[in-house]
Amino acid sequence: MINNQRFLAFTSITLLLLIFTSCRSARFLNEDQALIDHVNIQGVKPELKESASLYVSNDIKANSRVNLFIYNLFNTKNGKYKKRDLRNVGEAPHLLDSSLVDLSATQIKRFLFTKGFFDAKVQPEILVKNKRATINFNITEGSPYYMDKISYNFADTAVAHLYKQEVMPLSVVKEGSQYDAVNLITEREKLYLAMRNHGYYDYIRQYMRVAVDSTSKNNRLKLEIQVENPSDSTNHQAYKIDQVFVTIRNFGTVKKEARKITDSISQIHFTDETRNFRLKPLKRYMYIKSGDYYNLSKENMAYDRLYEMNGFRSIKIHYQKTDSNTLDAYYEMVPRPLMGNQIEGEFTLSSGMSGFNIGNTFSHRNIFGGAELLEVKLRYGILFDPRLQGNISDKIFNNDVQIGVNLIVPRLMTPFHTNHTAQYGLAKTTFSSSLQIFNQDATYSNRYFINTLNYSWHQSANKFHSFTPIVLEYRQGRLNENFAQNLIDQGYLLYVRSNNREYFGLGSQYSFTYNAKKLTKKENFNYFKGSIDLSGNILDLVSKVIKFDQNADGEKKVLGVPYLQYAKTELDYRIYRNLGGNRQFVFRLNPGIAIPYGNNSTLMIFEKSFYGGGMNGMRAWQARTLGPGNYNRESVQEDLRLNLRNLDQLGEIKIEGNAEYRFRILNSFLGAKMNGATFIDFGNVWRLKENELNPGGEFKADKFLKQIAIGTGFGLRFDSDYFIIRLDAGLKVKDPQFSGSDQWVLKHFFDSKEFKDQYYQTHKPDRYNFIQYNFGIGLPF
Repeated sequence: MINNQRFLAFTSITLLLLIFTSCRSARFLNEDQALIDHVNIQGVKPELKESASLYVSNDIKANSRVNLFIYNLFNTKNGKYKKRDLRNVGEAPHLLDSSLVDLSATQIKRFLFTKGFFDAKVQPEILVKNKRATINFNITEGSPYYMDKISYNFADTAVAHLYKQEVMPLSVVKEGSQYDAVNLITEREKLYLAMRNHGYYDYIRQYMRVAVDSTSKNNRLKLEIQVENPSDSTNHQAYKIDQVFVTIRNFGTVKKEARKITDSISQIHFTDETRNFRLKPLKRYMYIKSGDYYNLSKENMAYDRLYEMNGFRSIKIHYQKTDSNTLDAYYEMVPRPLMGNQIEGEFTLSSGMSGFNIGNTFSHRNIFGGAELLEVKLRYGILFDPRLQGNISDKIFNNDVQIGVNLIVPRLMTPFHTNHTAQYGLAKTTFSSSLQIFNQDATYSNRYFINTLNYSWHQSANKFHSFTPIVLEYRQGRLNENFAQNLIDQGYLLYVRSNNREYFGLGSQYSFTYNAKKLTKKENFNYFKGSIDLSGNILDLVSKVIKFDQNADGEKKVLGVPYLQYAKTELDYRIYRNLGGNRQFVFRLNPGIAIPYGNNSTLMIFEKSFYGGGMNGMRAWQARTLGPGNYNRESVQEDLRLNLRNLDQLGEIKIEGNAEYRFRILNSFLGAKMNGATFIDFGNVWRLKENELNPGGEFKADKFLKQIAIGTGFGLRFDSDYFIIRLDAGLKVKDPQFSGSDQWVLKHFFDSKEFKDQYYQTHKPDRYNFIQYNFGIGLPF
């Protein structure tokens, strides 16, 4: 057995080798070459330093050490870089090029000029030692220039009025402020949008110009903002929409006689060559309407909403002038195939057990002629132990079958009128029904049927609401008779009562999401999602008026089945930070609590409880194999341990966190981008109060920090732009099922055979695995 010092020394050496291997890259260079080691920008204000660094040529920036190491691994031979048969992997060494240094200095100077530093000087300095180069850009900013006087010269008084009303109130171009060319470009863009949103179809950005006079003393500027008229007119013309033509093209093999409809009230001429669509559902999101002035923002909003309906693969809006001040608008849309099919799956390995999930989704994208989406989902999951004797059926531990049907309507279908414009996103109504059939060999079976009605809508560009007023569910859980009796004989009556039962649920759910649209962007932002799930309160109120029957345990029944009553909430808060290029850091905190009360106050049901582990959480543990608290399955009798696996490690409290660093490894790998990630996961689940099923599993304020599990690992993500295939390897660092310093199981990683053998002797048939592999589609968060 190795001691801690030896383990730490080995780990440190490994990390140092990984980090500094690329330092030896200089030895592959010729004598007249130098590898870029550092690039420094000095003498510029901190708030401009990062922006100035963007003007340094990428070819003279320091390499990523990992990417350079990969390049060297495949493109060196006999102590030299190869000149032929180069592999397109990693990142080639960035070599010193004095012409690029001078060019970068010029670009930095031009950048500073746009920020008002007209007299800035940039002096590059190159230091070379042992074939490694350091480049210093020494900057003398000089005094900035300020805008002393701003005058306006508009050839058209209508444009001047619109500028005063729409642009000036929020303008950042003000007298006395420091000159910044970006602000002037922003000003021009604001005027362009204002003009195009008020009917000025022919207006282009180049009509606005800015004259700068820097001849004044004391670094003061005079600005004149000019807006010219078109060369063939004395003013700018605003256009109104006359008629609207909507055409749905048919490029299919089966040609049909086009259906033509004219809506005389809205002046829409509708032609459907497919004969599959209705005008009314589409008209809601055609914001360019007869009688309105041309509006660019409404045009873009029409594009967005019609695409979000998910029924069209191509949409084009164009115009034709019919008079000196009128336009006809033309919508041309090409529908997606009516039907589609998608197959997806994942595979897991843990503790000697193997498993996979496979799913199939059939879609009909226009079931009722208004781009309504019908989805039929089938999913099958299985977990088996390949070490057991016999055929494949003898090795199955559990299997899970799910069938679901969703109908998504692209609007809010409510019994009352809603004036929802869908300005920020498409509102949807979803009818959903699903059935789950779960069986664990000789142990447990579950039948779960749920029906929901959901409304989802956008409050703003970043705020999204989801409200499910109706959640109607029925569940029938049955323990194997012999297994149930065995549990009772060994004192697990509470477990039998909480799982061998039927229930009926009627409740509501609500969730709020902030910044979901930014999840795929490489920028700095925060993400938040909060949800609440309530059940049984309406039935409880009704029970005070109408007397319900009760079972032997005192639970009130509806239709002969006890109903649920609980409250559950969960939060998901994340911090995303862009570290430049394809590097990103993500921190996530994911707590939750579920409280059973009233009609089922004893214990939270299996389906609504939290669990630890899994491919999107504590990745070093298989799902449902962590916690609660410092519960150790050694306390379970050996003959029950196998059957209780995945059923006894649940909780009503969850605290989980993740920190992940993401980076690019290869720009091209089998047609995809290969990204890497290193991560640390921490967390656990707990019981609300002491429970005979899980000794040590209850939450206590003075103990829960010592019961936090910690895992780390590395992952690969293969990004094909359409989807991401993910492979993560999670390594257990701290396992709360043990006590004291024994929780730091990582110290046993290099003498794992002895540790695993000892664990197996006390936890048969459970086996201990330090590494958990996860394969799936999409990012974990």
